[in-house]
Amino acid sequence: MSSFQGSANPPLLQATRRGLDCAAGGFTIDPYRQTDVSVITHAHADHARKVANKYYAANSAVALLKKRLGDDINIQGVEFGEPFVLGNVTVSLHPAGHVLGSAQVRVEHNNEVWVFTGDFKRDYDPSCEAFEVVPCNTFITEATFALPVYRWQPGHEIAADIWQWWQSMQQANRPCVLFCYGLGKAQRVLSELTAFTDKQVYLHGAVNPLTDIYRNAGINMLPTVPIDLRDKKKLYDGELIIAPPGAGGSTWMRRFPDAATGFCSGWMRIRGNRRRRGYDRGFVLSDHADWDGLLRTIAETGASQVLTTHGQAGALIRLLTEQGINARELHTQYSGEGDEAEA
Repeated sequence: MSSFQGSANPPLLQATRRGLDCAAGGFTIDPYRQTDVSVITHAHADHARKVANKYYAANSAVALLKKRLGDDINIQGVEFGEPFVLGNVTVSLHPAGHVLGSAQVRVEHNNEVWVFTGDFKRDYDPSCEAFEVVPCNTFITEATFALPVYRWQPGHEIAADIWQWWQSMQQANRPCVLFCYGLGKAQRVLSELTAFTDKQVYLHGAVNPLTDIYRNAGINMLPTVPIDLRDKKKLYDGELIIAPPGAGGSTWMRRFPDAATGFCSGWMRIRGNRRRRGYDRGFVLSDHADWDGLLRTIAETGASQVLTTHGQAGALIRLLTEQGINARELHTQYSGEGDEAEA
């Protein structure tokens, strides 16, 4: 445990119909209904909606948020670790390691500190900022993969598997279509694969502009080319094509007859998910914390109270309660991996 102690003050952050409200600061974190001032953790659609008059976000998330919500949004970028005042509280943003620009929100008031992670992971990811442990009294965390079965291999090992699959499809003269969430997962794959090749990759139209934003931010990735559906003569035999999951059941796939298909997701850790979803290969690559990452992070924050926002929280709450931590679930509208809306 840290030196932080519990407090009899009203909760700094409360789950409401509007989002995660901070009454003392006059703002809402990741709102899903109309509000005045908001602080956004990252640009995935379940956390970033066009419902606020004013947005605060990490500087590296601004371009992604404008792409998702529109260039006309009133948004102020903030440096990681730079405190700013909203109402009666001091706020700062700290890297969450989920996707480019993803942030934890630290809120301090009357010597009490609350931290909301948004979505986060602890694994090394060359495509985004590394997670930073932020000590706090109350830690509000996701619990997407909060079961002991979910333990991740390092990303470079999964990238090696993807590279071997791609090579086998080159030898078979078949296209390989890899389905990844268009914001974060696709760019992580493109970055991890630079350890094995410099060959170009083809992108679905929904993935291409988001990848351009990453590239403009200085992220090292394989060269990419957008798919041109008008070019009927182009052959994709032996090529790697990255697309959002929603493209799998669309007419877009007709352009790639005899394609092998793969899917990158933490859900591939469960035997049978790949077969049920109809993919030839499943790659266990997640942008969320695994079981060990959740427990490690909670311990390192020193929090005496832990609240969960979404996911499989039951086992985690029971374990934390046994350890003497005040743990319970908040009811929010955020979602886990697999429910992220695509552009």
